[in-house]
Amino acid sequence: MTKHGKKYTAALAKVDIDKIYSAKDAVALATETSITKFDSTIEVHMRTTLDSRQADQQLRDVVVLPHGLGKKVRVVVFAQGDGATAARAGGADFVADDDESLKKIEGGYLDFDVAIATPDAMGKVGRLGRVLGPRGLMPNPKAGTVVSAQDMERAIKEAKAGRVEYRLDKSNNIHVSIGKVSFGAEKLYDNYLALLDAINKSRPSGAKGNFVKRITVASTMGPGVKVDPNEHIDGAG
Repeated sequence: MTKHGKKYTAALAKVDIDKIYSAKDAVALATETSITKFDSTIEVHMRTTLDSRQADQQLRDVVVLPHGLGKKVRVVVFAQGDGATAARAGGADFVADDDESLKKIEGGYLDFDVAIATPDAMGKVGRLGRVLGPRGLMPNPKAGTVVSAQDMERAIKEAKAGRVEYRLDKSNNIHVSIGKVSFGAEKLYDNYLALLDAINKSRPSGAKGNFVKRITVASTMGPGVKVDPNEHIDGAG
């Protein structure tokens, strides 16, 4: 059994582990029970009934959180010509538009949080799969990170504003950050609602009933607070 410190034990005492809280109360309690000296992240953990091996039960999409994530998002863009020009104008932190810059990333330069590419650059990006793939940084049309030169500035702006990708992991769970404790419960609740709304809209065709069966919110290293999964998830199907 894991031995927890006094701070965690005191925070846990504020949480009724047998209670299913409303989302608003759960987010407020997760914020209140943060125990770190640094500005903790509030995370949402969802257990689903989906099977990611089935084509009609895939779940992967993006949401732009109304209050962002509270951190500087560094964006790299793979493009050439007009796409590279648009990327620089849009505020990309690094533009990989030649072999030298691609080799830099292949050699281990990963000082960025989001990778965006134009379709004509994806052939070259493909060779970086073993570097970008394991870190979830591979540009993907479904995640809105493969865009035309015309859409480049918007894509960079959204990424920096707090666009978050969510997807099923191998255990068919979803883990998403919705902001920092310093945001306050009200803004974090707004971000939570935006996430749940996005998940409803990206409901897989093969999902049956209420496909999210458990939701927990927690601060970094803080105790988990159970949320009513029926409150904002559409149970149709």
